[in-house]
Amino acid sequence: MSVEARRAMIVHAVLPLLMEHGANVTTSQIARAAGIGEGTIFRAFKDKDELFDACTAEALRPDHVLDAIAEIPVDQPLEDRLVEAAEALGAHLERMGALMGALHASGRLRRRDPEQPHDDHKTWKGGRRESMNAMRGAITELFEPEKDRLRLPPEQLASLFLTLLFGGRRIFADEHAATTRQVVDVFLHGAVEAQ
Repeated sequence: MSVEARRAMIVHAVLPLLMEHGANVTTSQIARAAGIGEGTIFRAFKDKDELFDACTAEALRPDHVLDAIAEIPVDQPLEDRLVEAAEALGAHLERMGALMGALHASGRLRRRDPEQPHDDHKTWKGGRRESMNAMRGAITELFEPEKDRLRLPPEQLASLFLTLLFGGRRIFADEHAATTRQVVDVFLHGAVEAQ
């Protein structure tokens, strides 16, 4: 197994542990989860910090959500396409939030070294902006089959849809929070009942 393949295998095995235990995960837990000896961890990563950074970068990568959105059949109704996309995006956000929350709660705060250039955010093809652009592009593709009957261009609707989804998840985490289907319904049909 190549070093890169071993690193990827370890990262995928460790992500669930980090979400559960945060930075308090032990090397023996890591080794058991990955099915390797503890020494193998440190042949792939120089220390736990490097492993945690690799796990964080993996959790922030939008590849999984982009793949899930790309698999949504465009021949199903637009509402169903958007519900599937919203659920995939929600799972991506929950995964990122669970990891960051667990790491933060366990005391792992990465403070930027003032002597180092600020490129911590560059975890996927250049960073957060590129990641958001890729997600917007994937959502735009879901609108494309309907473009002749849309009030706005697919790109603009994709931006609005993502703003609605991402903004709502941060603001409302209570019993009044809308379900994914309700968000899509209001997005597509408005808040006022048709007369």
